[in-house]
Amino acid sequence: MAATTFEMDGSVMEGGGQILRVSAALSCIQGASIKINKIRAGRSTPGLRPQHLSGLQLVRDMCNGNLEGAAVGSTEIALAPGKIEGGSHIADTHTAGSVGLLMQISLPCALFARGPSELCLKGGTNAEMAPQIDYTLKVFKPIAERFGVHFDCDLKMRGYYPKGGGEVVLKVNPVKELSPINMTERGNITKIYGRAFVAGVLPFKLAKDMSTAAVRTIRKEIKDLYINIQSLQEKDKACGNGNGIIIIAESSTGCIFAGSSLGKKGVYADKVGIEAAEMLLRNIRHNGCVDEFLQDQLIVFMALANGTSRMRTGPITLHTQTAIHVAEQLTNAKFVIRKSEDEHANNDTYIIECQGVGATNPNL
Repeated sequence: MAATTFEMDGSVMEGGGQILRVSAALSCIQGASIKINKIRAGRSTPGLRPQHLSGLQLVRDMCNGNLEGAAVGSTEIALAPGKIEGGSHIADTHTAGSVGLLMQISLPCALFARGPSELCLKGGTNAEMAPQIDYTLKVFKPIAERFGVHFDCDLKMRGYYPKGGGEVVLKVNPVKELSPINMTERGNITKIYGRAFVAGVLPFKLAKDMSTAAVRTIRKEIKDLYINIQSLQEKDKACGNGNGIIIIAESSTGCIFAGSSLGKKGVYADKVGIEAAEMLLRNIRHNGCVDEFLQDQLIVFMALANGTSRMRTGPITLHTQTAIHVAEQLTNAKFVIRKSEDEHANNDTYIIECQGVGATNPNL
């Protein structure tokens, strides 16, 4: 194991769980010990929540590591990783903590394991302040494949706030190395589709209302495309009550964008649909190739890739700035952000360029 120990300040920039996820994953891949203090100092309930704890324990198990300070509420942890072995692992938040965020911390590690991994992740599949599982499957997965990242994700059960109870099984094959990406041509929007869902005891009419309001909102701006948002009543494969919507747009060059929203008590269904539609439209207007939620999720892969990656984006989010900060601290990757100045750009269009470290898997 490398003698280097990195120290990370968990309160910088975005000051949330992302610093934890990116730091732990990169520490594990590089075999370098890490100490993180002031964890989630910027949040109303600082320290580790169940979701962060189960993510760290998952990574510890995957790399036969040693984890200190791991308890709910803890503001300081130390992780000393061993070799990433692959194999079967389970992570259960026992809450509606996001399985999508569990995937964010564990997927990069699984790519550099000695063999295939099977990860059973339990918690919330459609949770606030985290990517819905539909986003992970429909937006993140196809773009991640451009790096050479291949995984199967079997959605066994959907789980909603407050109980969770969702389950996905992730099967990941390791890679020798990651390829750089070049996503700088947006092209035209060619397809818009999505799903509006209700689960549990909620009436089907809510799904219809979300879908109708979303289509009406998009129509004001995009008039010439057929918009196919299915209304669904989830029965067998859902735990708890919930409603929400995700709308996806694809471009002629294979860029994918999404807008989503979840229902809350006392919020009209049409408002949920309008919120998702406006989010999608906002992410199409900036003429970037990724939306504001994919932007930061790709940083760790750009940092590890073998070569120069380029990604055209809208306004740089604080999550993205944080991910870049952590990646540059823990690897030799170099990021440059510049305004995009071609004919299709506007004031909100940027290019993120990264010279990746070319991380290789010594076991393949």
